[in-house]
Amino acid sequence: MAQSAIVLGAGMVGVSIALHLRQRGWEVALVDRRPPGEGASFGNAGLIQREAVHPHPFPRRLAELTRIAGNRGVDAVYHPSALPGLASPLLRYWWHSEPGRYEAVARAYARLIVTCLDEHMAVARDAGSAELLRPIGWMRLFSTEAQLDHARQEAEAAHRDHGVGYRVLDAGALAEAEPHLMVRRAGALHWTDPYSVSDPHALTTSYARLLEARGGRFVLGEAATLERAGAGWRVQGAEGPVEAAHAVVALGAAAGTVTQRFGYAPPLFGKRGYHHHYGMRGNAVLNHPFIDEASGFCLVPMRAGIRLTTGAEFARPGAPETPIQIERAEPIARSLLPLANKVEDKPWMGVRPCTPDMLPVIGPIAGHDGLWGAFGHAHQGMTLGPTTGRLLAEMMDAKTPFIDPAPYRAERFS
Repeated sequence: MAQSAIVLGAGMVGVSIALHLRQRGWEVALVDRRPPGEGASFGNAGLIQREAVHPHPFPRRLAELTRIAGNRGVDAVYHPSALPGLASPLLRYWWHSEPGRYEAVARAYARLIVTCLDEHMAVARDAGSAELLRPIGWMRLFSTEAQLDHARQEAEAAHRDHGVGYRVLDAGALAEAEPHLMVRRAGALHWTDPYSVSDPHALTTSYARLLEARGGRFVLGEAATLERAGAGWRVQGAEGPVEAAHAVVALGAAAGTVTQRFGYAPPLFGKRGYHHHYGMRGNAVLNHPFIDEASGFCLVPMRAGIRLTTGAEFARPGAPETPIQIERAEPIARSLLPLANKVEDKPWMGVRPCTPDMLPVIGPIAGHDGLWGAFGHAHQGMTLGPTTGRLLAEMMDAKTPFIDPAPYRAERFS
């Protein structure tokens, strides 16, 4: 069973790992209980975020913490019943967000992010889906000149330290770029590097089709059945067992439920997110994705319509959907754009897999030969899928990785 692998999880990360392994000659079975791209990769802002060299830190200002504690916002809400279970990972998240510690985290995070455009485009060209990657970036809209100037300073630092591209638009330039915006803002910061994906699900499925075209296979199966099989691994597929020498856990927020059976229980926690699509009235259009800083949510032009995406909802695993953020955001969104009817009957909901130190787990899981992890990408699973796929495939193939994998090692949570 040499040079063979089971990859558990068919989101952008898992599909990319399977594809990179197959490109290196491995026999690969991609296993999921649902078809590719139907988990967290289905619902996001669809941005390949080259500018996101700084991960989302835990808020540390008292005013911000007090606002969130009120539980009336659009960007962050919580279920009180979830707080006892979240106390430990959130406290560690707060600890790692201390400025000195956060600086080290951000350096390691940026090493992954700066590769994302090239790694995605290399796969998308081969998959015939490069047209889904629109080089239009995204915008942050600001109500005051002071906010815009502060954002400009942050962008200048990101450009100086990491080569991030941006431009600053005054009120007139913003109105010209987005003529159907219904409010006047002081201006906008336009991150010019990111790709905006017109259909995230279609992008993931195109990569999965490329995997199959190159001889890999997709298998409907249950990750929870993963077990040792001699010197290798076995999982139950819909049409029988699947065996391989290696197994990769790329299950996002559900990864810990599998790895803990083998003695590895990383402190993962989930941030739930929702989206809903809307039409536009008349001939109105939205040219760029944007976040209005006064509102706290993202509006994105996509094939399906204008996608309204929410911030973070903290809830117990398996708790009923509570799309209160969509309900709070929709009337605000309608004040920003001439939105028409909803495209779907109900919002979509998914879970972003997060770690307390804001870095993903990428690498071997100690104590179990041939068991690997690739999860915890938080808001950037779509962005970092091909980067993670290449990095892990090079590690599994005993090649020198193109990025130092040490900061993402699994044992940091042992």
